Amino acid sequence: MIFNTRQWVKPEDLNPNGSLFGGKLLAWIDEELALFAIIELNNPRIVTKFLSEIDFKSSAKQGDIIEIGIDIVKYGRTSITLTCQARNIMTKDIILTIEKITMVSLDENGVPTPHGKTAHQ
Repeated sequence: MIFNTRQWVKPEDLNPNGSLFGGKLLAWIDEELALFAIIELNNPRIVTKFLSEIDFKSSAKQGDIIEIGIDIVKYGRTSITLTCQARNIMTKDIILTIEKITMVSLDENGVPTPHGKTAHQ
């Protein structure tokens, strides 16, 4: 798994329980997935089509540093399927896993378009 992105949990990222708000983590992940797919498919027009079950395994608190990891599962004709993990960089505790994410490549009219990739290069 490739861990490229790190986020520092700040006070504004916390929920009323004092832990990282799940929606904030999902926003970080969605942005990282989009950037990963844009670079991988060489197309700035990428959308998230599908997220499988989101499994929150542990929490994070203020001051923790979260890293987001992504792996390629497979290439479709117009899509790329990824898997994702978020973990605490210091403890390596897994915070969240998403087994399957489908990102779709679009043309300038917003229509799914073949990307031509079959393997990571």
